[in-house]
Amino acid sequence: MTLTVENAVAGHPDGTAAAKLLHELLDTTAALRPQHVAVRDSKGSWTWQDLVAQSHAAAAWLRAQGVRPGDRVVVRLPNVRETVAMLYAASRCGAALVPISAEMKDFHLKAVIANCEPRLVVVVDGAGDKVRPLTGFPVHEIGTVWGELTDGASVPAEAHDPASPAVLIYTSGSTATPKGIICPHAQMSFAADAINRVLGYRNDDVVFVRVPLSFDYGLFQVLLCCLAGAELVLADGEADAKLHLLIRETGTTVLPLVPSLGGPLIRLAERDPRPTKLRMFTSTGAALEQRIIDGLWRCFPGARVVRMYGISECKRITVMPPAEDRERPGSSGRPLPGTRVAILDEDGNEVPAGSSGEITVTGPHVMAGYWRLPEITARTFRTDPATGVTRLHTGDYGRLDEDGYLYFEGRRDDMFKRKGMRVSTIEIEGAAMDIPGVRNAAALKPTADRDLMIFVEADGLAPQTVLRELAQRLEAVKVPSLCRVLDAFPLTANGKNAKQQLEAMLAEEAA
Repeated sequence: MTLTVENAVAGHPDGTAAAKLLHELLDTTAALRPQHVAVRDSKGSWTWQDLVAQSHAAAAWLRAQGVRPGDRVVVRLPNVRETVAMLYAASRCGAALVPISAEMKDFHLKAVIANCEPRLVVVVDGAGDKVRPLTGFPVHEIGTVWGELTDGASVPAEAHDPASPAVLIYTSGSTATPKGIICPHAQMSFAADAINRVLGYRNDDVVFVRVPLSFDYGLFQVLLCCLAGAELVLADGEADAKLHLLIRETGTTVLPLVPSLGGPLIRLAERDPRPTKLRMFTSTGAALEQRIIDGLWRCFPGARVVRMYGISECKRITVMPPAEDRERPGSSGRPLPGTRVAILDEDGNEVPAGSSGEITVTGPHVMAGYWRLPEITARTFRTDPATGVTRLHTGDYGRLDEDGYLYFEGRRDDMFKRKGMRVSTIEIEGAAMDIPGVRNAAALKPTADRDLMIFVEADGLAPQTVLRELAQRLEAVKVPSLCRVLDAFPLTANGKNAKQQLEAMLAEEAA
């Protein structure tokens, strides 16, 4: 399936295809809507004109710190306006922003910084003394940075290559530490434009973003709002307990959800049924259960619940058109305009409609591979021998129906979704192996009958000690609920952990 990309936003006369650098998208929208609110957080708001000025001042500061084209800038911040300004500031300098979760623990933060070798690191106020021992690169606290900005400062316009990296997104995967996905300007601007062609964000929308900006789902809301001229409202986990109230107070019309937020929002709305302005929910991160979809329809009459499927390696793969949200239960929609999804069998041949196989993707939104991981890049981003274009092999299974709608069926590797976030058993095992006394580790994915579990091989370690140590190394969503300590692990013939034997042992005990 291949569709022609058209202009997405009235007022962007040449469309995203012509304005492929991220800061050019900002400048175009600011010229059209200078006094309208662009972004708001708990401490205040900036108009589009303000955001341009802040991004120029931040770019001048970055330049003064020695940031040059091709450099990386790590930003470890919560959902605040300054993160948005730094995205565009890095773009103006020709550098790549590396947004890191504020919840990433030192164990992985140290590895990520060492991997991307940034020119500098920006952290929340008060975190500098904790992060500096982890790296030899300069670490700056955001309050100090903004205090050093010069009003009216700017950097000269330069012709940067749209194929150069705009962002590195670090995500869990088939390595013990997060791997960086290279996201060039051209791919990001195309993906945002194609997504918006389907979702139809408007300049009167207010988009409430609770999803972290370090997660591509959250970061792309910045670009979608920019394309539409919509207002972006940023919030953190502290907002969860009063989410329904904040939605009403801010006049939110669009709410990007991860499935774990759906149930709590429904309960809040049932206790406080006053109407809101919500017209659309979007969801990704895991399949949204039908009971959650039904609850959102019930509590927010008239709001569309848009199902989507994607991975960070190409941002979005399919979107269910909003007007069709009550059709084709179980489907995640159709491929983005201008892209193609093919289902392949084990021999790499396309299968007919209705047959299952690996989901593969081609199109201008396919990213440029993994940072400094050529072997994994070659396995995942393969050249299609028939066309010569790059084909992304997702490692996921699914099927297409006769009309080109995708039905996701599952993953074939060690990845899984927990509370809406992508988690890797290999990543958990790597953290467990860092615990003194642990000789071996095997993480078992959650099942319908059991939560995430870790087995470790060790002498004299209590299960609760292992879980406590993991909590110091991993984000909360990645910490197993259960732990079993063994004297020795069962191994396969080639020396790998025999996870099937561990699972069988649990099944026997439960019988």
